[in-house]
Amino acid sequence: MNAAEIATIEVIESTLSEHGSYRKVDESLYVIKQGSTYVMINVVPWAEERALVRCCAQLARGVNMDGELAIDLLHLNSQLRFGAFAYEPNERIVLFLHSILGGATFDSDELLATLTDVAIIADEYDDQIIEIYGGQTMHDLLEDQALLNILDTDPAEFSFSKA
Repeated sequence: MNAAEIATIEVIESTLSEHGSYRKVDESLYVIKQGSTYVMINVVPWAEERALVRCCAQLARGVNMDGELAIDLLHLNSQLRFGAFAYEPNERIVLFLHSILGGATFDSDELLATLTDVAIIADEYDDQIIEIYGGQTMHDLLEDQALLNILDTDPAEFSFSKA
């Protein structure tokens, strides 16, 4: 990990610990929740001595991209001050992404502005996309997965044990 990545991680952890709940997934990946969406914050190296902060929200999964949706998302992209909608075809996921430069010039105000915009846009548009084009929000997908895990568990196999 380069010095810019380390400095960026310090700003992220300090800022997030002061402004709400988050989950650290690994040494350079964090997740925050806003309404029905989750924003992933990933610190990645850029060249030898730089770092990028990539903020990504998965708005809807299981969406078929058609011409009308593509045009709607491209039009929205032209209206936003930063960030962009994207589509991942293998999992059929509509995303909202924005990257900023980390390192020595990176500060908590820039991080909070980015996270606020990404979270608000994602939470606003996930339901609208699903209503018109189908799919599921990340919140719904996680709830469905949790229910499947509960239903797949055999209570007869559970036993209390002393730690």
